[in-house]
Amino acid sequence: MSAAWAGDRAKSLPTAPASAKSLSAAQRQLVSGQAEVARLKQDLGRQESDSRRASERLQRQDKTIAELQKQLHELQARAASGAR
Repeated sequence: MSAAWAGDRAKSLPTAPASAKSLSAAQRQLVSGQAEVARLKQDLGRQESDSRRASERLQRQDKTIAELQKQLHELQARAASGAR
């Protein structure tokens, strides 16, 4: 084996600090990704809660509308029968 080849080979091997930097960057990315997942889960929870409240409010409004329509029909029926 020639000394020149051995020298080139040594240069191409990764050094420990570069590996540590790469690992550290990967760890930062992982932590950042985990934080993003946690934030998205919180956002989803809020949106689902808002959606449930909106759905409940719409159901109450639908029920109120149905009751008012029933009262209106009853009044119209009374008015029609009284006009005869």
